[in-house]
Amino acid sequence: MKNINTIINKKESLDLKRSYMDACSNPEFKEFIETLPIEEDILIKYTSKLEEASVEFHHCKNCKNILNCKNQITGYCYTPEKDKGIIHFSYVMCEKKKNQEKEYEYLENIKYYEVAEEIKKASFKNLYKDDTNRVPILKYITEFIKKYGTKEQEKGLYLNGSFGSGKTYLIAALFNDMAKKNIKSAIIYYPEFLRDLKASFNRDYEEKFNYIKKVELLLLDDIGAENVTTFSRDEVLGPILQYRMEENLPTFFTSNLTLEELESNLAITTSGVDKVKARRIIERIKQLTVDMKLISKNRRN
Repeated sequence: MKNINTIINKKESLDLKRSYMDACSNPEFKEFIETLPIEEDILIKYTSKLEEASVEFHHCKNCKNILNCKNQITGYCYTPEKDKGIIHFSYVMCEKKKNQEKEYEYLENIKYYEVAEEIKKASFKNLYKDDTNRVPILKYITEFIKKYGTKEQEKGLYLNGSFGSGKTYLIAALFNDMAKKNIKSAIIYYPEFLRDLKASFNRDYEEKFNYIKKVELLLLDDIGAENVTTFSRDEVLGPILQYRMEENLPTFFTSNLTLEELESNLAITTSGVDKVKARRIIERIKQLTVDMKLISKNRRN
């Protein structure tokens, strides 16, 4: 029996070595193996996994941009590492992925509700340069950044105007710039936030509501597009604005409606018409913001 086991073990050993030597006939595999500080008698046992790792190694070696990553997991390379005579394989983050994460680590300072990826990475350097209608808004933003946190701090902004003109992008670019200075903010697609908030009564309603109420910078995006109810107006929007007004917390709005149109919109709910409560909301918005307009061509098409 001992002789039979010896013969079997010897055959398996020969098969492993033959497989390894065949793999080594591939120049790329050979090049990869030569980068590993691991003895050959150990490598021989892992030929198939080493071939996988070799393919990913060369993908990384020839990679120009992480967007073109060919590996199984984008930004990670299947990598062998010796540990007490055994090789462990794991996915290791590549340098391009590390640089990408470092570049966008500021995003941890911003909370989003139903916001497009384009908005999350909004930047002043990527703004269209052919639109003079943006100049007054950019001047306001420059002053806001300069004076933030001082006694001369600027109010927030009520930015209304045409659909697709870049209102949200401009304010998101401001928030992203502030996030790099460790300023916390939230960008809220307001109609969807209301639906989500209402659905979270038995879960995390208070947590969500209080975060939005107290965050350093807040953007309520597309206000006026929601279905107005007494709940959304009097139990959500009113208390948020009142708190932020009292605490001098910069608050921003984007809308396709002027303030006058928004007031008319807020006055009508499923429960009837209440112009007084709508007027109170508008007065709070006026206390919190500078009213500006952006009329431009639709950039979304």
